[in-house]
Amino acid sequence: MVCEITKDMDRSPLLPDRQEQGDFFVCDIFDATPKADMASMAHPIFSLSTKPDHRIRRYEDASGKNYLEVKPSADGLATIHDRDVLIYCISQIMAALNDGQKVSRIVRLKAYDLLKATNRTTDGRGYDGLRSALVRLQGTQIETNIVTGDTEQLDIFSVIDKARIVRQTRDGRMQEIEIQLSDWVFNAIQAQEVLTLHRNYFRLRKPLERRIYEIARKHCGQKSEWKIGLSALQKKCGSASTTREFKRLVQNIVKQDEDHNHIPDYAVRLVDDMVLFINRHAQNEVVLPAPAAMRVRLEPDTYQKAKEAAPGWDVYYLEREWREWMTEPPKSPDAAFLGFCRKVFEKRGRP
Repeated sequence: MVCEITKDMDRSPLLPDRQEQGDFFVCDIFDATPKADMASMAHPIFSLSTKPDHRIRRYEDASGKNYLEVKPSADGLATIHDRDVLIYCISQIMAALNDGQKVSRIVRLKAYDLLKATNRTTDGRGYDGLRSALVRLQGTQIETNIVTGDTEQLDIFSVIDKARIVRQTRDGRMQEIEIQLSDWVFNAIQAQEVLTLHRNYFRLRKPLERRIYEIARKHCGQKSEWKIGLSALQKKCGSASTTREFKRLVQNIVKQDEDHNHIPDYAVRLVDDMVLFINRHAQNEVVLPAPAAMRVRLEPDTYQKAKEAAPGWDVYYLEREWREWMTEPPKSPDAAFLGFCRKVFEKRGRP
């Protein structure tokens, strides 16, 4: 019994990585770095519930003049796991834009590719879940007003305008789907109002973990740290839990992050009723207890040399990828990292 408990405590909070590392086709998919639009990261549009959520949500700015209201369909609000579909579409469009291609609001994709890229199972459950996600995304309606001067514009739209299953196999599984994004999402893409997400975002088990990471990614960003009150965080998460239960849920996430460092990019700590996010990649920052790869320190001028070795690349993104790839600390970390950057640029060119 003791052994069983110990094994469970040592288990990573992350879902298994379902990507096949030797699969070239999956690597092609991953050339499109996961990205999310900042517009839907600003408000808790997506439900954290695993059961149908039929709550109507309304958010107002400090003046009370501007608002955003989210209304569910009979199938409930789109969930934060349904958001994976949007992230995949945004990532593919951004990759095409960076490659100089023409894009449109209509995205045609293979269901299998989406499931693999978002770390979902590719069995019948995976395809059924994707179909349900499309239904909820299309059914979730957003109403918002935009005030310019003396004119108020009222917009009412769905998260995605429509979805179409283009082809199915004989056993009923979808092969290709066509998704028409809303103007709201597509405009954010064209304005490049998007943020890159860590790929382990798709491995986070708990909906609340995903939402907390999104909030940290948007508000902490590249800063060394950022903090927010527990009650304010609950509102930003859109949690329907009681204050006491929400604190308990956050405490559990903090404890697991202390033990496993599993929240991507940011360490999460709770001090009294303040939630503190600490950037794991900030320069000259004291590193929290972590695996050996995370304890490796780089000299400040190495980052400038890395920019020269991989022109156009975000060197902090490359550092993160290098640390994840690392199996043991190198004898000369700075030289090893610069060599990694050169190889990335040689193989992939400019991002």
